[in-house]
Amino acid sequence: MHHSKNTGFSLIELLIAITIVGTLTAIAVPSYQGYVLSSARAGAAACLLEYAQFMERVYTTNMTYATDNGETTALPDLQCSQDLSERFSFDVDDLDSRTFTLTATATGAQSDDDCSSLSYNQAGIKGANGGTGATIVKKCW
Repeated sequence: MHHSKNTGFSLIELLIAITIVGTLTAIAVPSYQGYVLSSARAGAAACLLEYAQFMERVYTTNMTYATDNGETTALPDLQCSQDLSERFSFDVDDLDSRTFTLTATATGAQSDDDCSSLSYNQAGIKGANGGTGATIVKKCW
């Protein structure tokens, strides 16, 4: 006689596999989302430093931060700001002949980040969320 044996997964085995996959997903997705937020924030910090270099070139050429070739200084459209345009907006504030403050403000999906605003000024002082303390700067920069 030829006996055929049905093989496959039982309902219990299937439920255990689904539970394991669900648990791994519950751990992996938030971790990945956190990585994406911190990666974009690091990109925004690097972009602020690139804008600071632009501001220093303006000062070297014009002996003021406020005007660039006779016109009010405006931030150029850098590749980094284009790449991050869905997550950050970049502005220059406190623009004066001897001072400036660059800011990167989180928008869209990035606004859920704990570090929703980064800043950098002419003195090289970094800031985040309106503060310049060592703890917040270390966390956000």
